[in-house]
Amino acid sequence: MFHLFKRIPTISSDEMESKLTKRIQLIDVRTKSEYRLGHIPEARNVPLDSLHTFKGNKDEIVYVICQSGMRSKRAAKELSSQGYDVRNIRYGMNQWQGEIRKGNE
Repeated sequence: MFHLFKRIPTISSDEMESKLTKRIQLIDVRTKSEYRLGHIPEARNVPLDSLHTFKGNKDEIVYVICQSGMRSKRAAKELSSQGYDVRNIRYGMNQWQGEIRKGNE
């Protein structure tokens, strides 16, 4: 229960863009249709309602993004309670200025 009150670290979209120079765990928790409209190329779509299916590497940071930062914050708290080291991307795709890919790729 105490994990609900745990502070989740956040990073800016500029900080996130600098992380993309290496392979990272980046999940986009928006719906499939939102993801198809435009997403960060390195992001893997794991909609919030399917978060229980995510099996990442607990030895690496998991970066989480959504449209505004609210769903990703919820997802980050859940992943943190499962033992993941997570970072929520503040303001989400609303603030993202980097490359965007459309479709399911």
